[in-house]
This record gives sequence, C-alpha cells and structure tokens, in this order.
Amino acid sequence: MTTKPRLGFLGVGWIGRNRMEAMLATGAVEAAAIADPSPEMRLEAAKAAPDAAMVKTLDELLTQDLDGLVIASPSALHAEQSIRALEAGLAVFCQKPLGRTADETAAVVDAARAADKLLGVDLSYRHTNGMRAIRRAIAASDLGTPFAADLVFHNAYGPGKDWFFDPKQSGGGCVIDLGVHLVDLALWAMNWPAVVDVESHLMSGGSPLTEPASTCEDYAVATLRLANGAVVRLACSWKLPAGQMCEIAADFYGTGGGALFRNIAGSYTDFEAFRTAGTERWHAAEPDSDWGGRAAADWARRLASGQGFDPEAERLVDVARVLDRIYQRPAEADRSTGVSEGLLA
Repeated sequence: MTTKPRLGFLGVGWIGRNRMEAMLATGAVEAAAIADPSPEMRLEAAKAAPDAAMVKTLDELLTQDLDGLVIASPSALHAEQSIRALEAGLAVFCQKPLGRTADETAAVVDAARAADKLLGVDLSYRHTNGMRAIRRAIAASDLGTPFAADLVFHNAYGPGKDWFFDPKQSGGGCVIDLGVHLVDLALWAMNWPAVVDVESHLMSGGSPLTEPASTCEDYAVATLRLANGAVVRLACSWKLPAGQMCEIAADFYGTGGGALFRNIAGSYTDFEAFRTAGTERWHAAEPDSDWGGRAAADWARRLASGQGFDPEAERLVDVARVLDRIYQRPAEADRSTGVSEGLLA
C-alpha cells in the first residue's frame, strides 16, 4: 500500500483551514501535524484532522515526520519559514506573497531548487474556470494578437488584522495583497512576456503615498509595457466606495476579439467569463464559485505523485520583480521582519 505524504499545517485561520480541507479532500495526502498559536484555531482545525498532532510553533512542526509544510502565517514570515522547511527536506505550499520583495522570493525559489522540492503558492484565481478558458483562448490565438489587458481588484473593505497595515510585516498594502493576483494573471494568461517598463501611482487616504516605509497604500494604479508590445493596466484598492463588496475583473483584448473575466454581483467567490466580438459577447466558461482550494489540491496531488522542483516556480520571482517596480523599490533592500511574535519560533 502506498503511503500518503504527511503534511504539517502552519497557521489554521480561515484560509489555512480551507486549504487544509481542500488538500485532504483529494485523498492524496494526510494531515500529520497542525501548528497555530491560537488554541481556538487548533481546536477548529482538529475537526477536519482529528488524528493530527497539535503543536504551537514551526520548531515543533519540524520535529514531526513530515513530507511537506503548508504555510498560512503573516506575510513577513513566509520566506524564512519556507526556506527552513525546504532546507529540512520538506515540500512547501505557501500563501501569497511568498516574499515581501523579489529578493526574498528568489531566495525561497533557490532553496526549493537546491532541495529539489515542490514549491507552490496559493495564486488561486488561475484555477477558476473563466481564467483557464481565457488562457486557452489566448494560446490558441482565438483573440488574434493580444495588445491590451485591464485588470482590477477593488475591495469595499480592508484586511481584518493589524499586521496588514504595517509595511515591514506585510511588504506593502493593496498591491502586494490584491495586485499580486492581477500581475500574476496578466502574465500567466499571456504566457509570460517580459515586462519592459512599469509606471505606477500609489495613494493612501486619498493622497499620494509619501511614507511607504511606515504607511501602506490603499489605492494603486500601474501600467505595464510588455516586450510583445501589449499594454497592461492594473488597479487595486482597499476600502473603496465601490457600491458592492468588491469588483474583480481581468479583461483581455486582441486584434481578433476580447475575453472578459468578471465577478458576479459584487461577490468575491462567484465568477463568469465571456468572449467578445464588436458589440456581441457570449459565455466562455460556466459560472464558477468552487475554486478557492483548487491550487492547494493541485499541489497536494503533484506532491503525492512524487514531483520535485518545478521550474515554473521561477515565475514567482518574475511577478515579485514587477511588484518591486510598482513600489519603485531598489533592487535590494534591508527589510527587517518587524514581527515580535507569531509562528516564527
């Protein structure tokens, strides 16, 4: 009988539990250990994994007999925790962002390559029916030559935890929280064209952002010029008076038609996609709501199949470099974690 990979789960708040449940539902892996500083979160997670060992820290997790680690901790901890796990011989699935900067992200990818371990990040919108249909259409040249894309992610609310609003811990505001999905979707859908120029404007409280070291942006717009001649426009925000819970869209235009990805009636879970030609449009994929755990489930299945390092992980660095350029950061920066407690120990 084949032994299932044994996973440790570091951080089991709502997202962490949801991804754990999605992985376990595949039947490909088992939950061997769970770590969270909150007794309430550990107790809730135990409902889905009653046989898992319950611990508090990463140090304790690494003493377990594990094959992989699933990380859903604050962003400042992701890179260091991922590297520790990879160097201990574990595959890693991490919440976004993998690192707060391109340097941090590259260090994790380097560690995964050196260890020949599978590395995944929860870029979940790639796994919606609509975005997969749009990517196939672009690859098949059904849109002709793509020349423009407009992507937005506006929330009428903001993050619920204080660390999101501290750039040292989060790496930034709405761009690294929401815009990371937009950059990833644009480049992934168009098969990773090089980004040759980035122009951006960041705002906080309705004014230009002047203190990025201490204040997070809550509104941002950026324009990417690609090596293939296409132009991508991005916009994202927290607490925007959007008239609904959120607005999420990824629209692609080519010389032969368009493709639109939209959330339905302000929902952050329900999506539909359309193809367009002139004034006409038609559905390109079935409406989709059950997509949140697909990236996690896919990683679990690949791990169970024995897959090691996937060079596609190097694309994570490409996305992180674009985020650095949106933030107008230097190539390298000394960024302390600013974290005094949590899941690091």
